[in-house]
Amino acid sequence: MLYAFGFGRVGVVAGDLYFVDPTAEPGQEGPEQGVRLEVRVLEPGALRGSIYSARPIAVERPIWRADLLESVARPGSLDRAHHHPRFHGWEPGRRHFVDEMSDDPVAFVGKQLSDLDALLDTAGVPRDDVEASDADELRNSVPEIVHAVQRLLDRVRAAFFKRIPTGELNRFFEQVLDSQRMAATGELGAGGGSAGLMTTWPGRQGAARIGGEPWPRGLRIVRSCLGGPPRGSAGGWRRGGMVPYFVKA
Repeated sequence: MLYAFGFGRVGVVAGDLYFVDPTAEPGQEGPEQGVRLEVRVLEPGALRGSIYSARPIAVERPIWRADLLESVARPGSLDRAHHHPRFHGWEPGRRHFVDEMSDDPVAFVGKQLSDLDALLDTAGVPRDDVEASDADELRNSVPEIVHAVQRLLDRVRAAFFKRIPTGELNRFFEQVLDSQRMAATGELGAGGGSAGLMTTWPGRQGAARIGGEPWPRGLRIVRSCLGGPPRGSAGGWRRGGMVPYFVKA
C-alpha cells in the first residue's frame, strides 16, 4: 500500500516494504520488512489536453528518507530502523541509526517532518526549490501522515500471524487463556455497547513466542469479557465459542 501527501512543491510518500540487500553490511544481512517514508520534490507537468484536463504531477527527486525496518527474523523489533538525511542525486547516503528512532519511530518521523527547513539544509537542497508555504502545510499535516505510517506498521505486524499455522495459533491462545501471566489491567473497555473488564498478555516486557516466532513488539492480546472488540483492535479467535480474543497494537 502507498500513501501520498502533496503540498506546493513538496510531497511525502509512504509504503510497506520487503527488502533484501544482496551486498548488505555486516550485521544487516537477511530480508527486512517495514515501512519506508520519503520526502520528495513534486513537479507539476504541462496540461496534455484542454484547460479542463487532469494535470500530470510527478513525484521527483528525494530529499529525505526514513526506513522503519526490522529483520524478518525479528518481527516487531524495528532493529533496522534508520534514516537517510542526504541523497546524492537519486542514491541515498549511508544509513544513519539513532536511538530516538528505534525507541519511537513514528514520533521520530513526525518530529523530522515538522521542520522542513532543517531537512532541506541537511540534504543540501536550496530552500528556494520549494514553496514558502510548504513548511507550514507539511507541519500541519504531520498528524495525518504519522497516522498513515502507524497504519502501515500495524499491517506489517498483523502479517506476522499469517506465517503461523492455524493449529499453532489455536494452541497458543488456549495456553494464553489458562496462563497465570495474563493479569487483569482494571481497564474498562467498550464491548457490545457496555463496559467490561479486559485482560492483556504479554506485558510490555513479555518475551513470548508463538510457533517458533518471537512475539512482535507492540502487539498485545486483549480479552473482552463481554465479547466486544476493544477500540483499536483487529482480528479475533474464540475458545469454545464463548470468549473472544483480539490483537491490539
